[in-house]
Amino acid sequence: MKRPEKEAVVAQLTEQFRNADAVYLTEYRGLTVPQVSELREKLGRDTSYTVAKNTLARIAAKEAGIEGLDDLLKGPTAITFVKGDFIEAAKTLRDFAKTNKALVISGGYADGTVYDAEGAKKLADLMSRPQLLSKFAGDLKATTAKAAYLFVALPTKAVRTIDALREKQEKAA
Repeated sequence: MKRPEKEAVVAQLTEQFRNADAVYLTEYRGLTVPQVSELREKLGRDTSYTVAKNTLARIAAKEAGIEGLDDLLKGPTAITFVKGDFIEAAKTLRDFAKTNKALVISGGYADGTVYDAEGAKKLADLMSRPQLLSKFAGDLKATTAKAAYLFVALPTKAVRTIDALREKQEKAA
């Protein structure tokens, strides 16, 4: 590649790094073109899977303000740029790597933190945002139901106690 082409690639990668909510680095050696196409399809429209030269990716990451990826950019590297829910992308990569041993997750970057291979795999074990929101809503509903039960239980118990006392006095009289 000539210098102007390299500068254009660096500019494009820098823009992708800046616009991404998360970045995952994978080693793709041994994957066939149909397998890479399948992975891209599974990752969805908000995610791009790009093969890039490590040197150019290092320069672009630094220009985008991301430090710490240098150690992860070794060997044939593909970069997954994620916009939106990066937990779902991590799960997709993990599941794809289980069925296609040639794909190796090298690490990632999300929320200002660089993750090694283990850290990136642990991100996949987290619940996604919709799952967390539904769990929170369920917990909130359960807590509200318990509070409503308690608020109703006290007056109900008081009414029953007063009613029982009244019946006891009527029987005694």
